[in-house]
Amino acid sequence: MPALEDRCRALVAELGIAPDGAVGAVVPLTGGVASDIAMVEVAGRRICVKFALGRLKVAEEWLAPTHRNAAEYAWLTVAASIVPDGAVQLYGRSERLHGFAMEYLEGSDVTLWKAELLRGAAPGSKAERVGDMLGLIHRGSARSGFDTAPFHNRDDFRALRIEPYLTFTAGRHSALAPALTALADMLHAGDKVLVHGDVSPKNILFRGARPVMLDAECATMGDASFDPAFCLNHLLLKSIHLPQGRAALLAAVKRFWSAYAAHIVWEDAAALEARVARLIPALMLARVDGKSPVEYLTGAEATTTRALSVALIGAPETTIKGLCGRIALHLKELNA
Repeated sequence: MPALEDRCRALVAELGIAPDGAVGAVVPLTGGVASDIAMVEVAGRRICVKFALGRLKVAEEWLAPTHRNAAEYAWLTVAASIVPDGAVQLYGRSERLHGFAMEYLEGSDVTLWKAELLRGAAPGSKAERVGDMLGLIHRGSARSGFDTAPFHNRDDFRALRIEPYLTFTAGRHSALAPALTALADMLHAGDKVLVHGDVSPKNILFRGARPVMLDAECATMGDASFDPAFCLNHLLLKSIHLPQGRAALLAAVKRFWSAYAAHIVWEDAAALEARVARLIPALMLARVDGKSPVEYLTGAEATTTRALSVALIGAPETTIKGLCGRIALHLKELNA
């Protein structure tokens, strides 16, 4: 594979972003495992360039099709049409290079949500704004006439999300395999809304008060439960890691859900909430025993997460409030 700088220069030239010779520095960006990403200086401005990888940068072998880059670009286009003040400017995509160019977000008002949360910053209303934005996108994609053609990617979603998070984890927990396999089958069968697939604080920037979601490599028409469960899982994991901020993080989970749930019109809201509550502990377990464990949990915190997840998978809650209550009680009893 050509060097990242060569691919960036080739992409800029193919998309006609700038004349030959106008590309300056190419600076690789860190944080992702599924793509090569770089900041590229072009004719006195900065842009962001992204290329999908066929093998992800994790310890376990994790392969994924590079054509997923097209679905990601299409998701960003949809998001810009539904929530334009929470979207990045797009500059074009190359099918040949499996890459695209977009606005490079920077400035004193741009912050990464994950970094804020790990510093112990109170979630405040940010979780609510993310839930609202996600709900708007799901509702928009469920409307009659929405073009689903770019998002018939359930097999890609299986490779990127279902297999590494649920199927692989089921192989490490044989007693839980039936429950995890049922969730995997549920997710593979769903097709009601446009699923982002990686709604994580590491992929959410705030530009002022507005969230901007990036990294939609797993985008597909799918089960609406996945996106809110994936995001809420990260807030709950941080409530284990940051006991001093636990109450605020658990409150943020409930605020997120309330904002998101206000947009549910494509199915029964209670049924969707029950699926989310059932899926979250499976994703919690996957982030300690799946192919992509979170990096910030200590050994003791991973043990706590594992025990809590197993208990919740065995006796699932049906509401987000009930789930938060169970988690708070379990963690309180551990510290008693």
